Order: sequence, then structure tokens, then C-alpha cells
Amino acid sequence: MNTEKLSQRLEAVANYIPRGFRLADIGSDHAYLPCYAVKKGMVPFAVAGEVVEGPYQSAQRQVKLEGLEEKIIVRKGNGLEVITHGEIDCVTIAGMGGALIASILEEGKNKLDSVKRLILQPNISAITTRQWLADNGWELISEEILEEDNKIYEILVAEKGDPFKPYKNLQKELLLGPLLMKQSSVSFQKKWRNELKNWQRILTQLENAAESEETILKKKELKEKIQMVEEVIDK
Repeated sequence: MNTEKLSQRLEAVANYIPRGFRLADIGSDHAYLPCYAVKKGMVPFAVAGEVVEGPYQSAQRQVKLEGLEEKIIVRKGNGLEVITHGEIDCVTIAGMGGALIASILEEGKNKLDSVKRLILQPNISAITTRQWLADNGWELISEEILEEDNKIYEILVAEKGDPFKPYKNLQKELLLGPLLMKQSSVSFQKKWRNELKNWQRILTQLENAAESEETILKKKELKEKIQMVEEVIDK
């Protein structure tokens, strides 16, 4: 992967960046995504944010190597603290857990007033990210699921609007993705078959474990999830 050819996952994220929007890529690593977006003429300006020193230095080197210092600013800081009010139209956060993405958005939500679009790619627990979007007035306008190198990734795209518009069965669709459920792609089916097997294995272990309030609650939660997934996967 480089600034000419992104991974399939990051290219899918890039495809949702509106042309002409000012971009902030949070957790930018080598700044491949902002470099790619600027070089392709998709965005006029980008901020690459990194909290860890090593990736921050890597991003700086990459931007300098590409000769893009006038169009991409690399900043070191935690989450959205690397952007200023009114500076950015679109935020991308890719390659983190869903709970971490939600906490980054929560801690920096005062910076989101002028942001028109969020493009989020949680590696796990997309439900946590969807819940934050629903709780904070962001409407899911698109979702994508894809497989790369034997891993399955979900991409969530949101804009300010009616956060409950895509949902008909809130709990099930927060888990599975309201738009992904409609598409029911091969990757979607594969992901949830794998999850189902894992949950059934854990449930069997719990059935054989000593009864406690914790195990009773865990079994109830697992059975509810299993039922929701069994209703949508192909038999």
C-alpha cells in the first residue's frame, strides 16, 4: 500500500469523501489516505492527526516525500483536538475499535459543528459507533461491508439529519447495520455466520458453567443476539 494505491479497505473509505471537502483523517498512520485524496484532486486540504509519536513522524515524512506540505498539515494530538472550529468538512476515522471511535467523537464533539460528513471504519463493535451516531443526531446515509486479507470490515457514512430514519428494528439494526441488512451481501452473510458460531460455542460453555447472576445475564444476551442473527442469515 502507498499513496498511489491504497488498500481495498482505505480505498472504500476514500470513495465516500465528497469532492472539494476539507478532510481530517484521525489516526492517520502514514497519512496515506490524505495524501491519496489530495493527489487525486478529491480534496483541496487535509489534516492528518496522530497521537502516537512513531506514526506522527511517519506521516510527516510521507507528506514531505510527496511534496504536499502546503496542502496537508500533520498534527500530533488526541482525536479531534488536532482540528480547529470551522476548519474541516469531512472526518475519517479508520482501523480502530468501534468503542474507541465513539469515544473520540464524544470527546471532540464540540469540534463537529461545521463537519458535514463522518466516514468511520470500525474494526470491531460497529454497534457502539452506530449507537453514538444515533444518540448524537447523525444519520447513517451509507454502509459498506467488505473482505480483505481474510478480515471483514464495515464502513459507516453519516451526515447530520434524522438519526433514526434508517432504523425499523433499532436493537437488531444497531447490531447488524440497517443498510447492510438490506444489502445482505456475501461478506455480510459470512461475518454473521462466523459470529453466530462463536456465540453458540460461548453459550454452550456457559450452559456447562456454574450458575450465577452474571452467567444468567450473559446467556440471555447471547440468546437474544443469536436469535437476531438467525433471522437474517441465509439458511
